[in-house]
This record gives sequence, structure tokens and C-alpha cells, in this order.
Amino acid sequence: MRFNYWTDFLSLVFPETCCLCNRSLFPFENELCKICIAALPVTNYHLVSEDNDLKTKLLGLAPVVKVMAYLRFSKKGLSQNLLHQIKYKNKPALARLVGLQYGYLLKEAGFDDNWTEIVPVPLHRRKREIRGYNQSEQFGHGIAEALGIKCKRLLLRNQATETQTNKSRIDRWKNVSEVFEALNGDDIRGKRILLVDDVLTTGATLASCAHALFKYKPEQIDLAVLAAGD
Repeated sequence: MRFNYWTDFLSLVFPETCCLCNRSLFPFENELCKICIAALPVTNYHLVSEDNDLKTKLLGLAPVVKVMAYLRFSKKGLSQNLLHQIKYKNKPALARLVGLQYGYLLKEAGFDDNWTEIVPVPLHRRKREIRGYNQSEQFGHGIAEALGIKCKRLLLRNQATETQTNKSRIDRWKNVSEVFEALNGDDIRGKRILLVDDVLTTGATLASCAHALFKYKPEQIDLAVLAAGD
């Protein structure tokens, strides 16, 4: 009882606020308020997962089947703000929450038995140590929880690379073409894998990861990202 009183007191003095709009959160809200959740630019890529403009970006890069994104990315929009909070404001729980929301959306659309496991795009060890977590992995854990499957670390980033910002499609591919290595082939061989990342631009990073996994002959690889856009 004393603990509850203390918790209530702290919530009055230091109320939890929405990560996007800074409104005070109700007790039933977590990380995001209902207003911001309703305003998120959710896409329908999962409904046309094998024939959309994201899939077109991967043509010639990797033979993946489905390509999806939870949110439409726009500069200075809610999706960019969300990504900034997740990557640079120490918000792993936010990434997991958004993954959980997307996972439930995929489940409602009939994807609950589509994959055997989820594999996140890895960070280089040094960057993970600095940030404290891998935002793509947290996003993947959220999806996995909703779908009732495992999110596994089956890729290693063995080189730190330059930022992909302002690079051309070809330069992005050259920058990441040989930096990923697959781990534990038994967890890959014959499996239906959902490869997840935080954002998709040219698709070079995801394609490189897919090629590392394809060496161990999975049955199928699909892609899902938190946000994608022009």
C-alpha cells in the first residue's frame, strides 16, 4: 500500500508523458498516448506484400518474397520523430511497443503462422555498446511476442560501416555488401524467416543481410521494417 502511495505521488510530481507530443499519459497508456497512436501513418503494405514499391526496391538485390513496412516515413513527420526517439533517446521499450502493435496488425491480417522465426538486422558491437540496445531487435521482439514466435540473433555485423545517409543506391550496396555474417546454420536452414529493421531506404542493408542468410538455404525470407518511404 505504501508503495502504491509513493508511486501515485511520483506520478503527480513527475508524470509520464507521451514520447511524441509530451501529453501526460493516462495509467492505461504506455510510451505513446492514444491520440498519437491513432495519428501514426500506418501503411497497408502487408496487404500487398508481394507487389508494392518497397518490393520493387529489392528487385535485383535479393530474392525475398514479401516486403512490408508498418509506417510511412516522412521527413519532420510523426514517423521520423518516432524513429529519432527510438534510436537516440534511449527508448527500447518504445521500439518494442511499436513492434507489438505491428505484430497484432499482422496477426489480424492472417500472418500468425507465416514465419518460424524473426531475425533482426544487427548493429556493430561498438554501436550497440554505445546505444545500449539494438532498436531493430527490440522492434522484432515486439512482433515476435504478438505472433507467438521467437526473435533470434542469427546475424553478426563484423564491420563498422560509414553512414548510409546521402549515398547513392550503388554506393549503399558497396558499403554493406560484405559486412554481415550468418550464425548457426541449423536455425536458418529450411526456415521461414522474417528479417526486420528500423527503416528501409534503398534496401541495401536488408539485401546484404538476406544474402548472408540465404547461404544456409532458408525456405523463404520476407522483410518488415518499422518505417519506409522516399
